Amino acid sequence: MLRRFGQVTVLFALLVVEVAAIIVAAPMLLLSFGLGMVFLFPPQVRLVRSLAGLNRRLMQRWTGVLIEAPYLPKPPPPVPQPDGLYRSDRTLYRSPRIPAWNDRWRWLVSDPGTWRDGLWLLLDPLVKPALAPLFILLPERGLRLYALWSDLLLGSTAASRLAGQVSHLRRTRNLATDSQAAEMRRIERDLHDGAQARLVAIGMTLGAVEQLVDNDPASAKALLAKARDASSETLTELRRVIRGIHPPVLAERGLADAVRALAMDSPMHVTVDVDLPHRPEAPVEAAVYFAVSELLSNAARHGDARSAIVDISSNGPHLRVSVTDDGLGGADPAKGSGLAGIERRMSAFDGVLALNSPPGGPTTVTMELPKVLPDHWAGNLPKLPRWKAVTVVVLWGTAWCPTFPQGLVPAVFKTFGIEEKSWFLALHLPGPWQWPTILGMILLGVVMHVLAMRIPASHDRDRGFTDMVPSKPRCS
Repeated sequence: MLRRFGQVTVLFALLVVEVAAIIVAAPMLLLSFGLGMVFLFPPQVRLVRSLAGLNRRLMQRWTGVLIEAPYLPKPPPPVPQPDGLYRSDRTLYRSPRIPAWNDRWRWLVSDPGTWRDGLWLLLDPLVKPALAPLFILLPERGLRLYALWSDLLLGSTAASRLAGQVSHLRRTRNLATDSQAAEMRRIERDLHDGAQARLVAIGMTLGAVEQLVDNDPASAKALLAKARDASSETLTELRRVIRGIHPPVLAERGLADAVRALAMDSPMHVTVDVDLPHRPEAPVEAAVYFAVSELLSNAARHGDARSAIVDISSNGPHLRVSVTDDGLGGADPAKGSGLAGIERRMSAFDGVLALNSPPGGPTTVTMELPKVLPDHWAGNLPKLPRWKAVTVVVLWGTAWCPTFPQGLVPAVFKTFGIEEKSWFLALHLPGPWQWPTILGMILLGVVMHVLAMRIPASHDRDRGFTDMVPSKPRCS
């Protein structure tokens, strides 16, 4: 029992720290969004998250209630473009420092956990006093109830857990794909060494032919036939493994230049249009590159096509690739044309392949890989209708007034008997009406803050459900 009372004492001692944090964090938040001093927002978030994290750890230690952090995964480090510059929105930077700061700031703003922590910090000074009788009479029950309250606002949600799982699966998938790519490069080196040994042997055979051609023409002819067979075998082996080689242009210059190099080597007239604001990760680039290579090869070899169009574009985090040729058409994945292999390659990234190839052509193959492009945090922010945006701005611009100057501050003055009335509305009313007015102002401010957070969250959730509806691939 004494241990529980000690824990309750610590909990109320932290109440003083929380009130001090509100006094510090609230002006920082107002300056960040009111006066554009955005550099104050990350420290304010770190301050609030540190208190929320301490509360999670204490609740788990005292009550056994595990409160998982609800935060979305951090944005990945900026990736340089082929020219070595870093892009943030439409601006290029030589250093990744500013793009990384921008991504982190947008991540903090767009993370619902940031605002749930702030709401918890704002309401916690009211919840603890409300639970004080239960803390005194039944401290264990009181701590348990308080832990459930903390889990309500500070615990993970289905969306945050799903985002964490997606991030983990993406990392695991990329590791597996990287391992596969490394194995392919090892096999490439081994085969290259084998082909090189064959060529050296052919050179030595030809040298022996030079010595025998005058004195022993029959032996020279036999050696020439042997060299011819060896060269044919070497050429066959090289043609068989050439597709598995990871082209240096892909690693050094990216997907766009690698596909353009494919177009230049193709016997067809190939037009390439690439519009990607961010370079995909290396496994994605490799998958798309080899898929396009296979499609162009099929169009020239099986479809007798003379021209093709390759279009690579993005739709937010989704990558879309379309290859159209003017060949004979009638392509069918069941006939072993390589389309089934491409579909398997795309499925590793949850991608889909749509085929439209009527007899006589043209043939269009469209591949879409969802959420494979680097997250563009500004694009993830909800685009509200104008009336909703105005409502949110008005709520954020006015909610502070009933919450702090007309609510919490008069409550402090009333509690400690400070006679200063200033412009505090409640303190100018008759005594019986002061506390109801103060509590009503605080409640009004809290409701306004909740609405300001719920409107964008609800809009973003509805948009997310729309984005999650898969498009139906067409196959013929």
